[in-house]
Amino acid sequence: MNAVILAAQDPTLADFGKDPWWLVLGKIVFAFAFGLLATLLGVWFERRVVGRMAVRPGPNQVGPFGLLQTLADGLKMAFKEDILPRAADKVVFFFAPTISVISAVTALSVIPFGPSVSIFGHWTPLQVTDVPVAVLVILACSSMGVYGIVLGGWASGSTYPLLGGLRSSAQMISYEVAMGLSIVAVFMTAGTMSTSGIVAAQGDATRLSIGGFELPTPGWYAILLLPSFIIFFIAMVGETNRAPFDLPEAESELVAGFMTEYSSLKFALFMLSEYVAMVSMSAVTTTLFLGGWRAPWPITLWSGANDGWWPMLWFFGKVILLVFVFVWLRGTLPRLRYDQFMRFGWKVLLPINLVWILVLAGLRSIEDWQTKDRLLVTAIGAGVLLLATLFWPSRKKQPKSSPQEQADSRPYGSFPLPPMDLQVPPSPRTRRVVAEREPANVVAGSESREV
Repeated sequence: MNAVILAAQDPTLADFGKDPWWLVLGKIVFAFAFGLLATLLGVWFERRVVGRMAVRPGPNQVGPFGLLQTLADGLKMAFKEDILPRAADKVVFFFAPTISVISAVTALSVIPFGPSVSIFGHWTPLQVTDVPVAVLVILACSSMGVYGIVLGGWASGSTYPLLGGLRSSAQMISYEVAMGLSIVAVFMTAGTMSTSGIVAAQGDATRLSIGGFELPTPGWYAILLLPSFIIFFIAMVGETNRAPFDLPEAESELVAGFMTEYSSLKFALFMLSEYVAMVSMSAVTTTLFLGGWRAPWPITLWSGANDGWWPMLWFFGKVILLVFVFVWLRGTLPRLRYDQFMRFGWKVLLPINLVWILVLAGLRSIEDWQTKDRLLVTAIGAGVLLLATLFWPSRKKQPKSSPQEQADSRPYGSFPLPPMDLQVPPSPRTRRVVAEREPANVVAGSESREV
């Protein structure tokens, strides 16, 4: 009976396009409000968590627990002076932040927030819309978002914003490839590109046999496709320009990157687009790899865990957990150099992804294996692949010489190694005066040595 109820509540492509106009409008407003509200709370959440990691309170004065601090900052930005650079392209300079915000919010239109429910007598999925290529819509939105950054840097008429925009384009191209290949494994396993179909494909639990013990395993692709999940999450951090991959706005070398010349509401829109993209990509990760709105174990032991409006709670909980990981990375990892960032994307993530897809295709081509055997081999292959990645030597380590050997290899008086006895050497002028007072050593058949 439970299987019939779950099958009835799993949305399909045939369930979309039948809602009345007011219900469609309500879904659109809900998705937009979710993006904005999640941004306001996300900024507060990041400040509180980073403050906790840095052993300081964080915002706690404006509103209860500092919840209104982000709203106060938004009002302050709105009333700041809006400065337009003289050399800027006025039209493009104005619309660039809008492109980034719209692209980030549009990705939420194909995210399933829950199963089909009854709203004022209408049976409808908790999703704005769905198409057979919904995941490609998400990739298109993430690709379009970089246009706002590139155009904003170009239209500013300044050097450093232009460099930040160029970095964003190179960063998007590098990590968009790894992200797309990670989703290929999801397509191969689920057999569909529809987001609601991918969530439905992760609903079937399997049993893994190890050493004669039967272990219940959820159908989440974060477990079955562990390498794809790890690579997708790393590429997602690079796509959203979050630390340690926030190189387009590296303050230490680009002042503020592509946002250097922006102020007031246009600066706030760029900031808003970053946090909306972070929340939307967390929702995409939840949909593709963490079972979407389905409850995690052991909540699934309750028969009504995936019925009604409860799945929205599980979905929001997973999104908040991924946003916490974003904040955790910012509070712990230093920013990479740009050459390290590009080398990691092209020479590490891309080859591993290609090898993993070949392994997965080979496993799926064996039709006479049971599901538990496939899972076991997949887990072993994923473990070997990750260990090889972590411990594979990138270069031959040269033996380190002692400090005395390093000092002896440098010419006398060079910088920066000081004398090993920590005594200040005489100045060059003193050495020259002493050498002039000493008698010159005359070598037979040669002139005196110059000092």
